[in-house]
Amino acid sequence: MLRKHSLVDLVLGSFYHLPSPINISYWWNWGSIVGVVLVLQIFTGLFLTMHYVGDVGKAFDSVVHIHRDVHYGWLIRSMHANGASLFLFGIFMHVGRGLYYKSYLKFHVWGVGVLMLIVGMLTAFLGYVLPWGQMSFWGATVITNLVSAVPYIGSDIVYWLWGGFSVGGATLTRFYTFHFLFPFLLVVLSLVHLVFLHTGGSTNPLKGSSNSLKIYFWPYSGVKDVVGFFLLGVAYMFIVLLNSNVFMDPENFMKANSLVTPTHIKPEWYFLYAYAILRCIPNKGLGVLGLVMSILTLFLLPVLAVVFNKLSGKSFFFQVVFWVWSVNFLLLTWLGGAPVEDPYIVMAQVCSVVYFVSLLLLSVV
Repeated sequence: MLRKHSLVDLVLGSFYHLPSPINISYWWNWGSIVGVVLVLQIFTGLFLTMHYVGDVGKAFDSVVHIHRDVHYGWLIRSMHANGASLFLFGIFMHVGRGLYYKSYLKFHVWGVGVLMLIVGMLTAFLGYVLPWGQMSFWGATVITNLVSAVPYIGSDIVYWLWGGFSVGGATLTRFYTFHFLFPFLLVVLSLVHLVFLHTGGSTNPLKGSSNSLKIYFWPYSGVKDVVGFFLLGVAYMFIVLLNSNVFMDPENFMKANSLVTPTHIKPEWYFLYAYAILRCIPNKGLGVLGLVMSILTLFLLPVLAVVFNKLSGKSFFFQVVFWVWSVNFLLLTWLGGAPVEDPYIVMAQVCSVVYFVSLLLLSVV
């Protein structure tokens, strides 16, 4: 007599028997790590919404209340705040792995992945504003003002984002709403990303897109994911429990004051590379264009690779260009947090040129 299979059996069976390239390494862990962190962020965020108050007069105090009065509120908030850094770090590593192994040749998978990067960065920015500290308020003021560089309608868009003529209560309410909704959009994009990925198959270190030499995902590749979860989980909890404020700006521990401007206004570390490109260009419009293109250029890579017929293999020059781009990315991140003065401005200008040139070269060499 045939045994009836439940939906759970079918799902787990397809997971266990998912064909995977035989030679994928631990660098392929970052995609699954990002998925796990996204789920963690959603759950911790839902608990925080039960106590957070999206009002300019009460937002900062509600965060203090979560820390001091809510049972394990300090832990949940620390997990959520540091989880944002882990999420963006995981995406950066995932994109870097995709660049090195030319995963951008899978156009649909790559396109959805870059879209997830954009939505993830927007979500992190909106969340950074919610505590309504000094850096939250002034960061929102500076970043939203950049939209005014759009010709003709820029100022109108800024006023719409603000809900008035300055950053205030309407701005906080709108940011809170979108910060709550965007993670669910990320879940949908993640599912689309996985569908495209498993339709065409995953890449591998040697051949790019592999159509042969496959093995079951579990246990051969799944064990690598488990090891990755454990190691990164230990590092994550070390930060959460012992150094939870390491990624936070001291200015943000003071309530927002529109009459006192911080000495150095800067975003979180995961925006610093783009912020460095923005600041080093004297013209505001070109600076904003450079900031936007620092991300949108990723969409061009598969197109350029097809045009120049660079669809397989990694030459020695390609690897040199990749590591130049990687080191330059770290330099831009450091320069984004440096003072706006020489020699940092000149260094940022040089690094910005290297960033775009090396990124475009990756698809044509």
